[in-house]
Amino acid sequence: MADKNTSKRIFRVADLSQNQLTDILLIPEADELKALADELKVSALKKLRFEGRLSALGKRDWILHADLGFTVTQPCVVTLEPVTTRVDTSVERQFVAGYESPDDEEFELTDDENTEALGAEINFEEVMKESLALALPLYPRKEDASLSEINFTEPGKKAMTDQDARPFAGLESLRNKLAGKGEK
Repeated sequence: MADKNTSKRIFRVADLSQNQLTDILLIPEADELKALADELKVSALKKLRFEGRLSALGKRDWILHADLGFTVTQPCVVTLEPVTTRVDTSVERQFVAGYESPDDEEFELTDDENTEALGAEINFEEVMKESLALALPLYPRKEDASLSEINFTEPGKKAMTDQDARPFAGLESLRNKLAGKGEK
């Protein structure tokens, strides 16, 4: 990270001032972007910027309000051609003393999904990485990409179409059979 453009990545909670805002600015260098892109399994990351402010929330807790912006290149889900997307999103995270996250494998997300336990340090690089992973487009798609219908089946058999897979498709054939029986 370039010293003039970035702040610290990890802050000791004991060193934070309850009366002042703590500015956060992370701008990873090219080698860090490459490593992060590999970790997230995307083709490329550019122009990543994580900027925000940490402030006291009560006597022991902290809240982060930040903006995350980045440009990502991912393969199109239809054509596998590169798709470049710009993402700008807000990040809010609360660090709460004594907070215990649910241990159950299955639990319902509530308003506490942006809350985590306050430890001895707050690692903003980890917050940035997690927020980045959550903000990635799930199904990147080129504007003109379309998926045509493709049917596969064994030789000599009729392929099942999208129309056949519809929930009431069988009722149409039943209706046709019944209509045919009524005419005899």
